[in-house]
Amino acid sequence: MQGNLSDWLVKHELVHRSLGFDYQGIETLQIKTEDWDSIAVISYVYGYNYLRSQCAYDIAPGGFLASVYHLTRIRYGIDKPEEVCIKVFVPRNNPRIPSVFWVWKSADFQERESYDMLGISYNNHPRLKRILMPESWIGWPLRKDYITPNFYEIQDAH
Repeated sequence: MQGNLSDWLVKHELVHRSLGFDYQGIETLQIKTEDWDSIAVISYVYGYNYLRSQCAYDIAPGGFLASVYHLTRIRYGIDKPEEVCIKVFVPRNNPRIPSVFWVWKSADFQERESYDMLGISYNNHPRLKRILMPESWIGWPLRKDYITPNFYEIQDAH
């Protein structure tokens, strides 16, 4: 079973992978990094005019990083707007994703936070710099393989 956006993408021969539906019935799609900028524009034109949220997470130590976008179709007179979740997976050694700032302005601070915490670089973002950590901070604190600088665990404490 596929959702409306997935059906539309299949009809127009745009590559994606359906990851199923969440507990609220919202479809989750996986999009390749190189296709994300064009599919973001297509999603906006298709009616997903609101970026509800963008977040990122580390899938597994040494594994891929994921950038997640929750899109909503906001229309007048609709009580339950259509939603979709899109995930873009990137390798941790060169995590680069096209920025959707130019499609949804609300991605500004959210992409900056994902950059700051996980080191995902959003290509063509106008102000991609740290937002939570100081500029001098080394590393990406939310990666599962991150080691806190100057942290010494107390061993054999009595």
